[in-house]
Amino acid sequence: MKKISILALSVALVAVSCKESKTDNVTATTEQAVAEHAGEIFTINTDSSTVNWTAYHKGGLNPRFGTTKTTGTFSVENGNITSGSLISDINTLTTDPTAVDPKLSEGKTAADLDTHLKSADFFDVAKYPSVKFDITKVEDLPAGTESKVEGANKKISGNLTIKDKTVNVTFPAKVEVTDGKINFVSKFTINRQDWGLAYGAEGDPKDWMISQEVDLELNIVADK
Repeated sequence: MKKISILALSVALVAVSCKESKTDNVTATTEQAVAEHAGEIFTINTDSSTVNWTAYHKGGLNPRFGTTKTTGTFSVENGNITSGSLISDINTLTTDPTAVDPKLSEGKTAADLDTHLKSADFFDVAKYPSVKFDITKVEDLPAGTESKVEGANKKISGNLTIKDKTVNVTFPAKVEVTDGKINFVSKFTINRQDWGLAYGAEGDPKDWMISQEVDLELNIVADK
């Protein structure tokens, strides 16, 4: 009976430790040369675009989620994106109020989490006010490639800079370029440790309780 109980507990712990993946995994490497501008410029419509983020405690528990605002441009030639730069102002980072229940978080609210994320413990917006993504390569997504984005047709690579660290990431995206408009959709997961986003010193138990995975969902609209 004792062995059965231990086995049942082990199975339960494994189940808790795994969250259902709703995003694509990125391929991360060192900083690459930024793609050169070619073609017409399209400007991101900040009001029509959204960048959603979701962070978790260990095992995918107690997700925290919200948005940031984004500006930037894409270059388009012969109906294809050739380059682009997206800038998220971390001062606009907002946690969804439904993501934080004060009854379960010692009275802390979503606004309290916003303040903490912007502090030197994490993004340190006083010193690093923005996160930047510069496209380095755009390729057709190979046939048969699975993606969490329905209709994904491109493989996007770019330098993602958070604070003072730049890492090149590659992920699938659905890109539609029509007359005078771009729709860009992607859902991918990064490892915050790749950018040194840690809470406290190395090995701090407070940081250990936070999952290293952060999900990002980009729904970007740009106009000529």
